[in-house]
Amino acid sequence: MELTQWQQRLEAWLTEHHTTEDAAHDIAHFRRVWMTARQIMAGQTVDPLVILTACYFHDIVSLPKNHPDRSQSSRLAARKTRQILNDAFPDFPPDRIPAVEHAIEAHSFSAGITPHSAEAKIVQDADRLEALGAIGLARVFAVSGSLNVALFDADDPFADARELNDKQFALDHFQTKLLRLPETMQTGMGRELARHNAHFLVQFMAKLSAELQGDCLGLDQQIVSRFQRSL
Repeated sequence: MELTQWQQRLEAWLTEHHTTEDAAHDIAHFRRVWMTARQIMAGQTVDPLVILTACYFHDIVSLPKNHPDRSQSSRLAARKTRQILNDAFPDFPPDRIPAVEHAIEAHSFSAGITPHSAEAKIVQDADRLEALGAIGLARVFAVSGSLNVALFDADDPFADARELNDKQFALDHFQTKLLRLPETMQTGMGRELARHNAHFLVQFMAKLSAELQGDCLGLDQQIVSRFQRSL
């Protein structure tokens, strides 16, 4: 079966069975991760069906960020994916299912599972790229708003004299996780794309800092220098 046919079937199943109010983990997210994965895997000898399936089901279970079992989400998603493939897609090649499960388990930042296959590395990179750039910026504040997290600490927005706490301040998430993502990328293309998108986040931080100081037109170059070095 052609890959486009598999994609259509997976999307049709998700449209009927996967309902969520979490805009960060909806079908549009799955589709974007797959598009990014296609860009990363171009020219590589990999199994595209494994990557496609893992991209579309990697967040079929996604516990809220404040859930005590959040780090187990990817393992739960992998097990549920196996069940879905067995029940709803009996013609799915059974020998590919373990590879799909591993790619799903290893995609999660909080799970801390090392990806061992090329397919798992690509899926992990593609999903993490979704957390960077313009989409990543929007997601941070959307998720933080749903959890009633403050945008930033008005007295110390960049944590110069306090401990970082992204459960209390959304902007802290840039330092606790997002700006660390480029160094975790598993592929050369993933690292290149991650650095490019992380640069956008640094520019946003510099613009925010300037505005907080009353400068609506400039960028705080001290913020650029401080955070650009880590990318």
